[in-house]
Amino acid sequence: MNVTFEGKSSTGKNEWLTPPHILRRLEPFDLDPCAPVNRPWNTAAHHYTVEDDGLKQPWFGRVFCNPPYDTALIVQFVRRCVEHKNAVALTFARTDTKLFQELIFPNADSILFIRGRLSFYHVTGKQGGTAGAPSCLIAFDKENTAVLECCGIEGKLVKL
Repeated sequence: MNVTFEGKSSTGKNEWLTPPHILRRLEPFDLDPCAPVNRPWNTAAHHYTVEDDGLKQPWFGRVFCNPPYDTALIVQFVRRCVEHKNAVALTFARTDTKLFQELIFPNADSILFIRGRLSFYHVTGKQGGTAGAPSCLIAFDKENTAVLECCGIEGKLVKL
């Protein structure tokens, strides 16, 4: 899930929740460092919100990270995923970006490019419109790659 930080996407919002059907295919997670304060469903056993600042807290166990839609924060959260290793991150599949070229491709174990475009959710639990770009799930260790291989989410898994 995402937390609201400074900076906005082109829609004016940077707090969009992971579709629950995606989470169900990937669970269980120990920690979500990007959870909203008020959330309609849990994404992990433990959550850090904007009030906790998940970037400053210790990460533990298996992490699910759907960072806020702010470029600087996405880079920081993905960097923490790289450092932590036992993580799955959900981002837009913008492979031409510095984020992918310099951080994700050299450090991830695999990427599941999700077929079609996801519809993210508002913090109210209401489904929003289709995302403005394709999404992907990034595994930062072999065990999470194995989960992506058998999760049943439509798309193409690329091992790195």
